[in-house]
Amino acid sequence: MPAIAFTIPILPGKERLDHQVFDEMTGARRDEYEAARRRAGVTHEAVWHQETPGGTVAVVYLEADDVGAAMSAIATSEEPFDRWFRDRMQDVHGIDLAEPAPPPHQVVDVRF
Repeated sequence: MPAIAFTIPILPGKERLDHQVFDEMTGARRDEYEAARRRAGVTHEAVWHQETPGGTVAVVYLEADDVGAAMSAIATSEEPFDRWFRDRMQDVHGIDLAEPAPPPHQVVDVRF
């Protein structure tokens, strides 16, 4: 399954808000979250917080048959949940997900 991993800096003091957003997504808004990711073609999503000398980053992992299309769908969908999600991510990361970002540059991919 095609996948992508990337990091997004979390604005100082917004770590708890990010936890709250994902608590809401996996709790009260679980059905909307699952439907949104299915529409986008996402089959697996995982997020971690990693402390770094420069602050906390979210480490994001997504699997989808077409990762680019999935990310585009999340970034451009006008469905209410997707707009809500993008607004929360703007609050937490200071990044507008609707604005194109350069893809990560893969350095190595080795299987043993």
